[in-house]
Amino acid sequence: MILMDIVVEIHVPLRDAAGTPEGSDPFPWIDQVEDFLAEQEAAEVYDDGEEYDEVYVFSITGATEEVLLAVASDLARLPGIPSGVFAMVTSDEAEEIGLGRRVELPLD
Repeated sequence: MILMDIVVEIHVPLRDAAGTPEGSDPFPWIDQVEDFLAEQEAAEVYDDGEEYDEVYVFSITGATEEVLLAVASDLARLPGIPSGVFAMVTSDEAEEIGLGRRVELPLD
């Protein structure tokens, strides 16, 4: 029997960061999130982040659902991250982004 790995997709609305000077990167928080996830010891990055509809999706795996959602919740609380972040709890067997159970972030 092959066990599926849990993957948590973190969906961040593609909104400009407040106070972004004209001509600069409108989404500087993408690099901030990638750095934050790379530094996490509790979870590992599952796949490169990518734009999907009106959000930017980051995927993490390598831990229990509870731990992955805690990392996602911490990410949603970072300064400069747009509001409206949510997670999708899915698996490495999902055929596309956005399938699974939606969890609003940050967790209480």
